[in-house]
Amino acid sequence: MNFEQLLQSPAYTVPARERRDLILQELNTLSLHHYEYCEPYRRIIDGLWGGRPGADTLNAFPYLPVALFKSQTLQSASPEQIRLTLTSSGTTGQAVSRVLVDSETSLRQQAALTNSLTHILGKKRLPMLVIDTSEVYRNPSMMSARGAGVLGMMRYGRDHAFALGPDLELDVDAIRSFLDRNGDAPFFMFGFTFLVWAKLFEASAGQTVDLSNGILIHSGGWKKMVEKAVDNEVFKSRLNERFGLSRIYNFYGMVEQLGSILLEGPHGLLYPPNYSDVIIRDPQTLMPVPHGTPGLIQVISLVAKSYPGNSLLTEDLGVIEAVDPGEDGWMGPGLRILGRLPKAELRGCSDVVASHAA
Repeated sequence: MNFEQLLQSPAYTVPARERRDLILQELNTLSLHHYEYCEPYRRIIDGLWGGRPGADTLNAFPYLPVALFKSQTLQSASPEQIRLTLTSSGTTGQAVSRVLVDSETSLRQQAALTNSLTHILGKKRLPMLVIDTSEVYRNPSMMSARGAGVLGMMRYGRDHAFALGPDLELDVDAIRSFLDRNGDAPFFMFGFTFLVWAKLFEASAGQTVDLSNGILIHSGGWKKMVEKAVDNEVFKSRLNERFGLSRIYNFYGMVEQLGSILLEGPHGLLYPPNYSDVIIRDPQTLMPVPHGTPGLIQVISLVAKSYPGNSLLTEDLGVIEAVDPGEDGWMGPGLRILGRLPKAELRGCSDVVASHAA
């Protein structure tokens, strides 16, 4: 079954075993495309996978370390087809990932995200309160992960308002104006986790703001949250106490697989959409491990065509704690993020590319 056919079902409803069979053929087709048009990818497949870009099972499918996008230009589209360069977030002096997107991949990303968000927002666009500043997406030709995330999410809302001013200060007047127009019915809220906590929750102490009709989708910045001793459950409970906000959904995603998000379902676990999957690998052997065993997270997605980002080994640690719970239509593997791999380089793919460089 191809990507477009998988989009016909609600995004988180295909059982784990069934989806693996459904996406494998399409994944093999995509890998052949990248093998033909992306030379660094071809070097990696030839050097580490014996020249075979596909596989008979999902567990055996070739993958790239996500860090490779920080050192290599990986594209499967011609330069004139590239419409947008996305970069990951990074501190000053830190290398960032660069992802090259053509028109087709951009449309696939939008369709995928629409499919995912419909699962919790419904099919009609809701009024949207962005927990950020409008300044974050002002340069669309070279966009950070945060700016791309805000702009991408804005497509799924209407009557947009921004809760923060240009200097990231809380704009209570803007929030109340939005609520005067839209607060009596469901509305969509989006923000990055640390900004929601620091700039909305902490900065609103002493203010009375009713967000009980809001549906908040948030992600990112959990390292800073851990430093504040705030986990997902504390985050949700405190926002509920302060604002009456009860519909809160965390998600896990990355600029290297934009469009594919693992969204929070039952019991705080993260679920991949039907066109995506998760494999957990042993950090030492890189072999797949059984459900319930922690390891490195490999994410699989059918979205990307302009760059080989369909099968990526991340530097994040996680564990699959449930499979196909069926609650409220949630199916597939339920992932819990455990943190980052201690500072270490995942070698192999980078070596192959470097050894063949002119």
